[in-house]
Amino acid sequence: MSTPALVALFAIALVGLASAVIGSLGVRVARSTSDFLVASRTVGPTVNASAISGEYLSAASFLGIAGLILREGADALWYPIAFTAGYLALVLFVAAPLRRSGAYTVPDFAEDRLDSPKLRRLCAAFVLLIGWLYLLPQLQGAGLSLSTLTSLPSWIGVGGAGVIVVLTVVAGGMRSITFVQAFQYWLKLTALLVPALVVVSLFLSDSRTFDRPAPPQFPAATTVDVRTGVVLEVAAPVTFTARGDIDGRSVDGPVRWEPGRHTVLAGSDLHFAAGTAVPTTAGAPTTDRDWLLPMSGTAPDQLLEIYSILIAGILGTMGLPHVLVRFYTNPDGRAARRTTVVVLAMIGGFYLLVTLLGALSRLYVPQLLVSGQTDAAVLLIPSAALGGSWTSWLLGGLVAAGAAAAFLATSSGLVVSLAGVLFTDVLKGRFRDFRLAAVISSVIPVALALVVTRMDFSLTVPLVFAVAAATFCPLLVLGIWWRGLTATGAIAGVLVGGGLSAIAVGVSLFAVLPSGLLGVLLYRPAAATVPAAFLTMIVVSKLTRTEVPADVDRTMLRLHAPERLGLGGDRTEHRRSAR
Repeated sequence: MSTPALVALFAIALVGLASAVIGSLGVRVARSTSDFLVASRTVGPTVNASAISGEYLSAASFLGIAGLILREGADALWYPIAFTAGYLALVLFVAAPLRRSGAYTVPDFAEDRLDSPKLRRLCAAFVLLIGWLYLLPQLQGAGLSLSTLTSLPSWIGVGGAGVIVVLTVVAGGMRSITFVQAFQYWLKLTALLVPALVVVSLFLSDSRTFDRPAPPQFPAATTVDVRTGVVLEVAAPVTFTARGDIDGRSVDGPVRWEPGRHTVLAGSDLHFAAGTAVPTTAGAPTTDRDWLLPMSGTAPDQLLEIYSILIAGILGTMGLPHVLVRFYTNPDGRAARRTTVVVLAMIGGFYLLVTLLGALSRLYVPQLLVSGQTDAAVLLIPSAALGGSWTSWLLGGLVAAGAAAAFLATSSGLVVSLAGVLFTDVLKGRFRDFRLAAVISSVIPVALALVVTRMDFSLTVPLVFAVAAATFCPLLVLGIWWRGLTATGAIAGVLVGGGLSAIAVGVSLFAVLPSGLLGVLLYRPAAATVPAAFLTMIVVSKLTRTEVPADVDRTMLRLHAPERLGLGGDRTEHRRSAR
């Protein structure tokens, strides 16, 4: 194994060890169910904001956003904008009332607000679906990081991440991972800030520019190993040598591509000379100038996709179970609101650094546009910019540590939220059942990550947000702000929004999408599914208005009245003490 690979492996192992040690601190203070589920609601705004930011900024944010910027340019900026703006919606509509509800989980809130065990069970099912669907890319990100930086098999990264997450959660639940995730946020921020400063200084001393009406160029002779089949597009004739299956025929020698699209199957090797124009994945901007310009594709369909991305990102953040459970840990609603404001600043700074590194990746690692492995841009840019020096090895190790923190932080948050639902709604037991729930929550996504081909973050993560936006966002917004919501209306809305989103997820992941409007709505379904869910809840609730809970006014007062009036109070039916 090479020196850079050993440095990266050591950094990843060190993050895993540090996470386990910090998590063990929570064992000393985790003594009740409330400690395990919501850290006894004693986490202050600054610490909680760090933990939320560490949890929210997943492998998809650390690796995927930079890859999207590298491939799509200005149009990809809508993703970090939507993911950040989601917290503005949270602070305005959900954070404080949700904390005042006194609930432990989203299903707990649903039953408390509408007194419906059926709705609670339905919400529990969607918590598991969203959590497992979101855990899959986090674990696959662990495998990608390990295989890219060390050439070890990806299954080692997947399995190792699963084990560390389970041990951290089992040790002390929410109490443990609060400390761990706060540490991991600052590690991730450092892992982006230092390489960004170094690479920017190199860029400023260089004469290269993005504003060219030409494709990006390989800075040096480059061999690209195509691991998954890809369709590439070139804007000008390109000559290179190749070995493999190119455009439906076996090739072992020189190849000349004319402008247009070309197919390369997995297992092919492409060798490009220095200065050769870089082919890009089909549908992405082919020249640097187009890459800089927004809306460079077909306007009608692309505009719909952008609106759908914004809806999914902003409203989906309001419905992610592992994000929502964090607001239950604040002492009161005011602290929950202050926490959200701090989170906005933290994740905003993070996304600025990711965007910067993604843009610079187009100059330093353009070969990823050919292989399709754009998610690896942040991992490879230090060595590409600095060459084989000790500085590049150390920066590569720091980035590897940040990537490890990214997938561990989000995975542990997801496992806690899933375990909380299994614990309160399925196992209904004591501490040992919470630990069993944590193991069950991890086993299924780990197994899927090992057997399912790794999927692009730009596909899987927005789909998760779309499901959350079409299920829990309408339930929370209407449940908090509209006294006329009924259990039947809520169930119907969740089923319609969740069902349509699930269909879109299945088709997007396992079928070839049609072109045009239908293909866009299947690929980015939130523009259709979220309005359908809201409309269904409102219409069905009005048709069943006699089912409005008799104590709705008291419940609404508890959600919105300031804590100093003494009208709130935590739910107690799930508080259990250790045996």
